[in-house]
Amino acid sequence: MILIIIYIIFLILISAGFLYIEFHPVKNCNRYGDYNKSCLVIVPCRGIDYSLEENLRSITDQNYKNYNVLCVVDDDKDQSLNIIKRLNIDYIKSDYHCKNCSGKVRAIATALSKYVYDSYVIADSDITVNKDWLENLLRPLSSEDIGISTTFPYFMPVAGFWSRVKELWGFVGQGLMESDLTRFGWGGSLAFKRDLIDNKIDFFSEHVSDDTVLTKMCKSQNKKIAYVKSAMPVVNSPEHFNEFYEWANRQTALSISASRKVLYYGLLFFFSYMFLFFSGIIMGIFYSPLFFLFLIPCIVYISKSILRLKKFRPIYIIIGIMIPFIYTSNLIKASRMKNIMWRGRIYNIDDKSLL
Repeated sequence: MILIIIYIIFLILISAGFLYIEFHPVKNCNRYGDYNKSCLVIVPCRGIDYSLEENLRSITDQNYKNYNVLCVVDDDKDQSLNIIKRLNIDYIKSDYHCKNCSGKVRAIATALSKYVYDSYVIADSDITVNKDWLENLLRPLSSEDIGISTTFPYFMPVAGFWSRVKELWGFVGQGLMESDLTRFGWGGSLAFKRDLIDNKIDFFSEHVSDDTVLTKMCKSQNKKIAYVKSAMPVVNSPEHFNEFYEWANRQTALSISASRKVLYYGLLFFFSYMFLFFSGIIMGIFYSPLFFLFLIPCIVYISKSILRLKKFRPIYIIIGIMIPFIYTSNLIKASRMKNIMWRGRIYNIDDKSLL
């Protein structure tokens, strides 16, 4: 009897914790002032991303006035150049000398070494943005205590079931961004001032992930990371299972390399979730229906994910139930990964000196 009471108290505490997390208000960036200094938007391009032309058009069509867009390609034969030239966007060839860097980091380092602006924005070539994306993303840089301003995308499904799984999976990333404990710089849309990286381009260039090193540089300077939900881009996602699972494991591995808290808090959160989920079902069936009440936090979690959707379909209920289990498998798999495959190249992320 005592064990049952302890067990119930434990379930109550977990439930209370989940409900607090789900209903705790999220901070926004309304407290930031205006920012109007010069900005270079760096867009590393390799191959043709889905909806690349639409993506680049949206980046070049911003309300913010004091900015330029620069695409960086690997070589003069890159397929993306046909679209870049047609849109009359400035571009350069990636040529920064670095040994351990990824192609994206080399592209960014090339632009940073050649162009001096007050601020920089890194934009992935697979994002589509609205007209006030850049203005909103840059606004937090008006505060001296902010080192990085970032956001997280909405993955718009344009294929079958697994592209819809990716859509809900992305809400986990948004949840990480909404907490000061697990927030990190997401390199798909990331802004920073020149002084963050002044005289540190060589250090930056010796890393695989731009997200990881910029997050590290920000924290080493005791600066904060601002999350700007209003700057959320859309990524059109045509993935099937293999593409999704490889992508999810890679993204999780890079997030963990940026901050081990992602692993620790993620495992704590999702193992607690699964413990509560199975306890509510099994004890509700075999002991007392009152135990079904412990499913309320799980229902709230799934409901809040579904409410983030741009368009609801009944299949999302099943996907919502699956997501915690999928993300847990991503965390376990990613925590053991030494290498990642990124745009056809293999990179070692096990070298702790680069994290």
